[in-house]
Amino acid sequence: MNATLAAQSISKAFVTGKVRTDVLRDLSIEIFPAELSLVSGPSGCGKSTLLAILSGLLDPDSGHVFALGEDLARLRPAALERFRLQHTGFVFQGFNLFPALTAVEQVMLPLDHLGFDTASARRRAELVLDEVGLASRRHLKPAELSGGEKQRVAIARALAKEPQLLFADEPTSALDAANGQIVIDTLHRIARTHGATVLCVSHDPRLISHADRVLAMEDGKILSDRRVPAAVSKDIPQ
Repeated sequence: MNATLAAQSISKAFVTGKVRTDVLRDLSIEIFPAELSLVSGPSGCGKSTLLAILSGLLDPDSGHVFALGEDLARLRPAALERFRLQHTGFVFQGFNLFPALTAVEQVMLPLDHLGFDTASARRRAELVLDEVGLASRRHLKPAELSGGEKQRVAIARALAKEPQLLFADEPTSALDAANGQIVIDTLHRIARTHGATVLCVSHDPRLISHADRVLAMEDGKILSDRRVPAAVSKDIPQ
């Protein structure tokens, strides 16, 4: 199986005044399709910076990132933005939902930028909301949803574009155990059923047994890389 996402010898540092902080140190990594890969480590170890660089949101100081065969450093800003729109989805800790929009309207948003007409966008949005177990909640606004439901709306919004690359940054850290498990099971199922490359970064130890592969990170480096036998996945409540 070929990697759909790879970093070669990437480094990143941030400078504040006279203080330089090395966040990533000559790091190389390959991520594969149809599985959930988890980068696990303590806060401040560089995992969110790694995700930002792998997704093209941040440039490394050195090294290269290849996504779906594209060297991201060679793409002009407009081409990189188009690449992210067409091929990537993002799920964040804070949900990033609009208070005035219903769940189905939230999911329709990115489809407008891809040229979907309103009827087609609504059909796609309802389909993916059903896939994440929220068909009956599609007309509710964020204030009427639980934290876990909000995160599943965010996942549906990312999934609606049928991305080949799906990035999740601390997707369960604001959730209780039950909702956190539903969210990680949803991401795992998306990897398997859609053949997507799903990369999740988190310091939440509950996620480890639900990933296909766990990469432990500390001080800007990958310390270990192991596969998890028989990753657990449970049915999503309807």
